[in-house]
Amino acid sequence: MGHQIDGILLVDKTEGETSHDVVKKVKSALGLKDCKVGHAGTLDPFATGLLIILLGQGTKLSRFIMSEDKVYLGTMRLGVETDTLDCTGSVLRTGIVPDLGIEQVREKARGFVGEIEQSPPIYSAVKYKGTRAYKLARRGEEMSLKKRNVTVYSLRIYSVDLPDVTMEVRCSSGTYIRSLAADLGKSLGPGGHLTSLRRLASGTFKSEDALNSGELLIKDRERFSVLRGKVIPLRAALPGMQEIKVGDLLAKKVRHGYQPVLEDFAGGWDMTGFEDGNVKLVRDGELVAIVKANKSEGVGHGKVRIERVFL
Repeated sequence: MGHQIDGILLVDKTEGETSHDVVKKVKSALGLKDCKVGHAGTLDPFATGLLIILLGQGTKLSRFIMSEDKVYLGTMRLGVETDTLDCTGSVLRTGIVPDLGIEQVREKARGFVGEIEQSPPIYSAVKYKGTRAYKLARRGEEMSLKKRNVTVYSLRIYSVDLPDVTMEVRCSSGTYIRSLAADLGKSLGPGGHLTSLRRLASGTFKSEDALNSGELLIKDRERFSVLRGKVIPLRAALPGMQEIKVGDLLAKKVRHGYQPVLEDFAGGWDMTGFEDGNVKLVRDGELVAIVKANKSEGVGHGKVRIERVFL
């Protein structure tokens, strides 16, 4: 089965496996020997939940899907700080956990809602002078990772069962929940680290709609058909992105490298209702390209730049 499949697949990653492990399982389960397969947004081995697998030309969607907001459910253990900021690391410090009530924790948590400055964990895939930070950390090398601004839209404290605190976080792409938990732990006094983390959603896609990664190991003709039927086509992989329909001729020209102008669109391109950003070009239900629409002066004005083309 050396065929090509284009689209995305929602997988619920289990604890202990890497994101790359899931990619290999999908390739094997779908028989995609020569097909490109990747993922949008790494999950640490200790974490579980939604992992979006990119198939074939779906790999071209990576940056668009990764830029979506995320929702996580995590549990933080107070009183113990680790070098990885999670349960897989070595203990750096321990502290006495005070008798904290849920309202006290919620009050501190409010200080982390909104746009915040955050340092990535040293055990992360962020590059430092051209090398992945986690590789340098494993070698014991010192580094100073650049802080970044991220947005936490909501931080809900579900329960406080000391020393554990369970919370749900809705945040922008690029937010490290490990760093958020460690910073909140310090704010509460005794420090802390994540003991569990689950990605509940990415954009409009949810973990409850994903296929458990354990099911990828089942190999038979019927199971292959079920798995193949769960692949989301390219056009539907970006449900939140606005689209416009194009004719056969323009679709063919764009796929052959043509850079369209506004006059190419039937009746002109009425950009009313389109925010500055990415727009899908669709022909007969198929995704032709993603373009960057820059609204400048209203109807009939503005620029269009090709971002990605899908054959």
